[in-house]
Parts: sequence; structure tokens; C-alpha cells
Amino acid sequence: WYKKAAEQGNATAQYNLGVCYWNGHGVQQDYIQAVNWYRKAAEQGLAEAQYMLGVCYWNGYGVQQDYEQTAYWYRKAAEQGLAEAQYHLGTLYDMGLGVKPDLNQELYWLEKAANQGYKAAIMLLKIIKN
Repeated sequence: WYKKAAEQGNATAQYNLGVCYWNGHGVQQDYIQAVNWYRKAAEQGLAEAQYMLGVCYWNGYGVQQDYEQTAYWYRKAAEQGLAEAQYHLGTLYDMGLGVKPDLNQELYWLEKAANQGYKAAIMLLKIIKN
């Protein structure tokens, strides 16, 4: 059913189909197909798909590893308020991967994630500020 809805352009179904391919649930695990479906949903603005596309670029799953693309997709999801993307974008600013190192941007995104209760961001901020 996800495939039928995904093929009709439903972004949530496209994302869910990507998750199925990512995990090998109901289909053969295939990162390339996961990326294909995540991208379709991400281009329609679905934050979860944007984040997962960033994860694919971070790890080189189904695509060539590319930190600039990682940062691009994390930012798209982070700007929509996805705490996990905010946290990971903040860490990219710390490491200078795909973006120039920038403590102000790092803190900005980590604080946004922490304000939503994202535990890893809360812990990292405590370490940074001590």
C-alpha cells in the first residue's frame, strides 16, 4: 500500500517506503531504493525524509558520502523543527564537516534541540559550557 500511495506522490508514503527499504521490512534491504524514496519525500518538504537523506549522505548509504549534502538536508529538517536534525547539524558545525566550523551556529542548533528535550543535545551543551 505504501508503494501505491508513494507512486501517486504521497510524501508520507514515500518516506515510509524508504524506511521499508532502509530496514528490509517487506522488501529486500536496498539503500539505493531507500534514498530514492527519501529524496522524493524530502523534495516535497517532509522533515523526517530530509533528515534521513542527510543520514544517507553522512554514512554513504545508497549515495556517495558527502558532508555538504549531509549539512544541506540536516538544515532543511532542522529549520522545520526536527530536534534530531538540529542536534546533528550542530555537531557538523563543531566538526567543520560540510560547513565551516562555527561555535555560534553549533550552540544555536544544539540549544534548539535541547529546548525540545533532545537528551544528546542537553548533554553536549553541558560539556561545552563547562
